[in-house]
Amino acid sequence: MKLTTKGRYAVTAMVDLAAHSNGKPVTLAEIANRQNISLSYLEQLFAKMRRAGLVGSVRGPGGGYRLVRAATETRIADIVRAVDDPIASDALVARSDAGDRVHLVTADLWVALNDHVQRYLNAVSLAHVLERNVSIDGQAATEGVE
Repeated sequence: MKLTTKGRYAVTAMVDLAAHSNGKPVTLAEIANRQNISLSYLEQLFAKMRRAGLVGSVRGPGGGYRLVRAATETRIADIVRAVDDPIASDALVARSDAGDRVHLVTADLWVALNDHVQRYLNAVSLAHVLERNVSIDGQAATEGVE
């Protein structure tokens, strides 16, 4: 899983949306102001998240965006995948000469790290972030994640 600024901003915006929706749509302008993120950038991110089924839009006066699923059911990994291009495990490590033993040994490290990041982000929901319950000590959001 590729972690980029795009993913970071998307997660930030989704946490803001979850925190401020109170059952009503939230405008991107409100999120942009609170989070100091460009409105046009948010429009691009939310278009991708809408296509991924994470948010829905409401038109007209009082319109904006809302979560499609509950914050407890919306995983951080889903948000990151929605806005970032997928990265294959092979692409984590530049290919080199088959005789390069160091490359072959370290490739396993990067693939394993990628797997841990994916499992962790799959275990953490928007609700966990809102509750500041994203511990990595084997408790809370990571319970059951190896």
